[in-house]
Amino acid sequence: MLGEKKRILITVKAYPNPSKKYGETVCVAGIDIENKQWVRLYPIPFRDLDNDKKFKKYSIIEAEVENALDDKRPESYRIYINSIKILNHFDTSDRWERRKKFVLSKIDKSMCEIFKNCECRNQSLGIFKPRGVDFIIKKSRPEDESGRKECYAQLSLFNKNKNAIEKIPFEFRYNFFCFDEPECPGHNFPIIDWEIGQAYRYWRSRYGSEKVLLDKIKEKWLRQMCSEKKDTYFYVGNMQRFKNNFMILGVFYPPKI
Repeated sequence: MLGEKKRILITVKAYPNPSKKYGETVCVAGIDIENKQWVRLYPIPFRDLDNDKKFKKYSIIEAEVENALDDKRPESYRIYINSIKILNHFDTSDRWERRKKFVLSKIDKSMCEIFKNCECRNQSLGIFKPRGVDFIIKKSRPEDESGRKECYAQLSLFNKNKNAIEKIPFEFRYNFFCFDEPECPGHNFPIIDWEIGQAYRYWRSRYGSEKVLLDKIKEKWLRQMCSEKKDTYFYVGNMQRFKNNFMILGVFYPPKI
């Protein structure tokens, strides 16, 4: 056995990111179904996985992991890719009840509280309920294209030729307040969920017009996911080097009962 065996409910997958150290990787997080603790799995070369290991969000996977040596965040683990087994997948046919059993056990009081916990006990993953949500779209900052090309050229040396995944030319953000914090000053975080990046890529060919495409994305991520009919929560995680820089990793939005 290479490490500790865990069974994990996958709750978030970030958009793939090229790295000089690891090649193209994805950051994944979920909940250990035995002890209900957060688990971050990185790096995962998701597009290089065998098809029988390419898990969806809300899959339960079994894998061998060990504490990450180069990441001091307590939730971070290195995963042994060849050990991944997909055990189950929780769809929404039961009105999200199987998902809620695990996810709602992890709710934090607020994003303001997560910031405090980050300072005192290094919490780097969380989920909370927002209010007053707005959805912001703006052009992405220019990126060093030579750096991206270098990452993919490095992959080709190891016979992992693949098309470079597209950098989305827009940045999507949520502006919001904490639901249970009357004194909340407000927060503004970028969304790095793989799902929103894929929506941009797939819907672009369907809708053609950039304005229509961006309106459709806003329709889903604001008017649907954050509607009054949904019990909406935001998953968040911080950056390894800048622990006070948090990002939206995904949205949990079961129907209100």
